[in-house]
Amino acid sequence: MTNPIDFMGAAGSPYTRKMLAFMRYRQIPYRLHWSTGQVPEGFPKPKVALLPTYFLPDQSGDIQAVTDSTPLIRRFEKDFEGRSVIPTHPVLSFLNDLIEDYGDEWLTKAMFHYRWAHEADYKNAGPLLIFWGSSTIDDEMATAMSDHFSKRQIDRLYVVGSNETTAAIIEAAYARFVDILNDLTKKKGFVLGSRPSSADFAIYGQMTQLAIAEPTSAKITRDISARVRAWVDRVEDLSGLAPKEDDWFDLDIAGNALKPLLSEIGRTYTPVMLANAKAVMAGEKTFETIVDGARWAQPCFKYQAKTLGWIRDVYFNLSQKNQKQVDDILSGTGCEALLET
Repeated sequence: MTNPIDFMGAAGSPYTRKMLAFMRYRQIPYRLHWSTGQVPEGFPKPKVALLPTYFLPDQSGDIQAVTDSTPLIRRFEKDFEGRSVIPTHPVLSFLNDLIEDYGDEWLTKAMFHYRWAHEADYKNAGPLLIFWGSSTIDDEMATAMSDHFSKRQIDRLYVVGSNETTAAIIEAAYARFVDILNDLTKKKGFVLGSRPSSADFAIYGQMTQLAIAEPTSAKITRDISARVRAWVDRVEDLSGLAPKEDDWFDLDIAGNALKPLLSEIGRTYTPVMLANAKAVMAGEKTFETIVDGARWAQPCFKYQAKTLGWIRDVYFNLSQKNQKQVDDILSGTGCEALLET
């Protein structure tokens, strides 16, 4: 690819922010089209309207609309050399995949919850989401659009599992995560060492909203950790970082360093992902499980069953030696249940 890559996104989309920071770090030329709700003129529409949407050539050279940040990162890893965000060691690479999915599929529950569950947050988010789309909308129309969209999103909190019962689970989990991220970034600067991985960018994407945009979670973040709040600003543009191969954690260090985070993943993400996958396999539309001793219920997400399948595929494609190393690191964290057959 010799020309800048075109993609469409929104400032309030954590996955747009994930990919924008990734593109900057990888020093991949790009043209970002801020979304107005319409695909930019001259580009194809995606099959499913998700942000960010990339406009990339297929095998025949025709431009296609492509979504989904995780496969996109793997595609760009193959298309562009250097500054990789995937660790070379297969065990670290597996852990990166797991933590990236936790960022994409669990932390987003906290993001959606904090954006729409509290009055101060939804009164803040509604207008921002409209003006992020366009600065020229007049005030009366912006207010009407904001009120309509906010009500729709508030009514959809149940989709991510947010309700009066689970609110305490989501909020306690977020506070624990900020504390864990504080300790982890204090060691080497990033989740898997002294250079960013795709897991860092997944976490960063959600944190651009949780630590900055949403007033309630932004205050919680700052109260717990100025380090984490500052980390979000730093990850926004890592184009000047000069990574080295030995900047990744050594495997013996990674196990101890990641134990608290993996235990948090085992505590929250794991039971939800397993119950969801079981329900999807059974053809159910909703599922229930227990998280932190409380009932968790929500509609099924077929996509999350797919990402769990990806994680399992990576594990079972490892050598027996590497599987044993993963098993040792995950032992006692709760994450080992993800790999049970």
